[in-house]
Amino acid sequence: MACSKKMSTSILLIGNYRQGVGGISGQMELLKNNLIKEGYNVDLFSSKGLILERLFMPLRLLRQAQEHDVFHIHCCSGWGFFPAILGISIGGFLRKRIVLTYHGGGADAFFSKHTRLVKKWLSRTTFNIVLSGYTGNVFDKYGIPKVIIPNIIEFDPSYYRERSLFQPYFICVRSHEPLYNIPCIIHAFKIVQEKFPEASLTLVGDGSQHEELVALVKELGLKNVLFPGRVENSKIYEFLDKADIMLSSPIIDNMPVSLLEAMNAGLLVISSCVGGVPFLIEDKKTGLLFASNDYSELANLMINALIYSECSKMITKKAKETVTKYSWEVIKESICGIYHSCQN
Repeated sequence: MACSKKMSTSILLIGNYRQGVGGISGQMELLKNNLIKEGYNVDLFSSKGLILERLFMPLRLLRQAQEHDVFHIHCCSGWGFFPAILGISIGGFLRKRIVLTYHGGGADAFFSKHTRLVKKWLSRTTFNIVLSGYTGNVFDKYGIPKVIIPNIIEFDPSYYRERSLFQPYFICVRSHEPLYNIPCIIHAFKIVQEKFPEASLTLVGDGSQHEELVALVKELGLKNVLFPGRVENSKIYEFLDKADIMLSSPIIDNMPVSLLEAMNAGLLVISSCVGGVPFLIEDKKTGLLFASNDYSELANLMINALIYSECSKMITKKAKETVTKYSWEVIKESICGIYHSCQN
């Protein structure tokens, strides 16, 4: 069922939201903007804050929630599960319909450690949404009902640039946190730069490992490594346009939107084969995959991608074809179908 302008459902999106960034926040923004275009009444509620601020969030949510029919919670593992506890407890008290989208690739470890907690809260939702078959398998393992609806990207053909020749211009758009294993990329880049001295690497993002990464680059004597910091989501395609190859080396992952954005912009994506990534990228057909934390294999793939530009070109063309299935026009039927079911 497609979205209808006549639908009166009012939706409150709840999550650790911060304006202008990617990840969960970026998905919440995209969802809100697209739902408003479809005629829904939509608001955002951010559960992000210090511990003292979170103590008063139930009261703030109670006040804001009165005018909304459906809570759509966006959460993940660890402290990212707080929006689920907050939204489900208040939503249940107010007898709201509750839709929950589970982000992040650490679901299996988190569910294993906190099985009773997770099953207690996720059994109280109306619908649970997961982003890929990878997380779907985790939900099945713990007997938690779910539907699979992937992340959405801001699909625009103008973002795409065909590369006739792939240059050694690499980019990574991931937070500088241990989970994303940026040192693996830096060590691989050292090998590549020995063969291609003009090679450049742009590490977009920030986080707890930022200073450590800067020090590692200096220690290895690397040149042309840029640290632009965190970039607003609206400007990310400006950075992607200046690169030819996207690198990603997380230890665990689910459905990284940054890889979809790179495919949408015509970059060749090289990623570690973990979590939900193989559900997103078909090795040697829509991208290149390597074993987690194997920087030697990553370096070989980076070098071969430059040497065999025609193969890289074919892969990016095929990747571009697959990206359209993550556009709002394709996904909205599933999302709106869930909201419609919440009305019944």
